[in-house]
Amino acid sequence: AQSGGRWWRAFAGGFASSILAHEGAHVVASYVVGGRPSFGLNEGRPTIYSGIDAKLEPGKQFVFSSAGLTVQSLIDESILDAPHAPAPAGAFERGVLTGGIATSLFYVTIGRTGSVSDVDYMARTSTLSRTTISAIFGGVALIHIWRITHDNRYAEFFARPNPLGGMRVGVTLDP
Repeated sequence: AQSGGRWWRAFAGGFASSILAHEGAHVVASYVVGGRPSFGLNEGRPTIYSGIDAKLEPGKQFVFSSAGLTVQSLIDESILDAPHAPAPAGAFERGVLTGGIATSLFYVTIGRTGSVSDVDYMARTSTLSRTTISAIFGGVALIHIWRITHDNRYAEFFARPNPLGGMRVGVTLDP
């Protein structure tokens, strides 16, 4: 088993990898459909812009906007479907899954209505509503959560051993 600091570094590395896969999928999708992605700030938040005119080419914008959540869902699904040894899942794997689920849950709740929200752009460039898109991606995330809670490899998914004995549950931010 990894020590506390190493465990959290591996978990954070998995979480960050999931977020980078999300953002990288936007960049790749933009190039694939002929866009020229760029980076900027929107209300102080780092943002990747597609370089696509969403009014002229809504289908291409939809591909760009949906790429991040789709890739994260596919990564999580691949992890959950891959054959594994019966040993408990490691911290990095747990971080990747947490990153994918957390991003999906963010976008289908408080992140669904921002000016550059993936969910909002998908709704604006398709016949799907924000509610329908939220149900699709939120539903996939909930299925992943259900699968995790019913798989012994992920026992105590948001818990870890306390070096002094017992378990630590949830997230602790130490100064």
